[in-house]
Amino acid sequence: MKQKPIKKTLQESINWNDLRYVLALAREGSVSGAGRALSVEHTTVARRITALENQLGSRLFDRLPTGYVMTPVAEKLYPHAISMEEIVQVADREVFGMDAQLSGSLKLTASYDVFSRLVTPKLPQFTQRYPGIELELLSSTNLADLAGRQADIALRLSPKPPEYLIGRKVSPLGHGIYASSKYLNKKRSADSVILWEHDHKAPEWMADHFPKARVAIRANEISSMMECIRNHLGLARLPCYVGDSEPSLRRLDLKIKPSTWGIWVLSHVDLRSTARVRACREFLIEALEDQKALIEGLDSRYY
Repeated sequence: MKQKPIKKTLQESINWNDLRYVLALAREGSVSGAGRALSVEHTTVARRITALENQLGSRLFDRLPTGYVMTPVAEKLYPHAISMEEIVQVADREVFGMDAQLSGSLKLTASYDVFSRLVTPKLPQFTQRYPGIELELLSSTNLADLAGRQADIALRLSPKPPEYLIGRKVSPLGHGIYASSKYLNKKRSADSVILWEHDHKAPEWMADHFPKARVAIRANEISSMMECIRNHLGLARLPCYVGDSEPSLRRLDLKIKPSTWGIWVLSHVDLRSTARVRACREFLIEALEDQKALIEGLDSRYY
């Protein structure tokens, strides 16, 4: 590997976000330990170290049976990394002190149905508890808003978020087959179903329980699907927090394959956690945990 001048590379390429991976790996001695220290996947640590080594044109660590040890190049970088860490910590303490008043704006993103069914009914408690925090609610299902730092916290329905996001899975997501009471009580020669626009073939629940049903409508978002069911247009598979929160709907007592999805409270891996972000994140986790029965479909009204 061709050597590059370290001084020039430091000026052009290395920043604190690079060096914190070097410090973590040097201290922990393993990529898994460094990942835990930084709250990232171990693959992220390995990738960032490799990228930095490519920038420098020098190997930073030797992998021995006892763990990762610094090369002479890394040993020269280490005291500079410590100095940068101390500067960052001082700045962080000063900023945290300013933020400790729990005031300022905070951007929260979620889909419309998550906001309307799970979040906004709980927000009066948040605004009373933290009157200095100004919430901005951004209705979206796109994870790009976190990648681009367009939001501070996201509530997302996902089987597993991408590794550049960190957070907590608060609850698994329950699903059921729902229809309106009026639809279920009327005589019908065949059932009608509402499907997602990308369901090019009959989903498993339809093939198992309603093989002769006709597709009445396709929808591209959950609120439209729920409105179709509420207006007696047919049956659909809904998240329980949507179906059970609509009084006119009933869940059919049918066995369907459990979802692998859950509801997550997420933020970007590189986002420094301010006091107001921590307060909001903890509040959201608490609010969702209070509604786990609704989210998991444990108290459904069956037909």
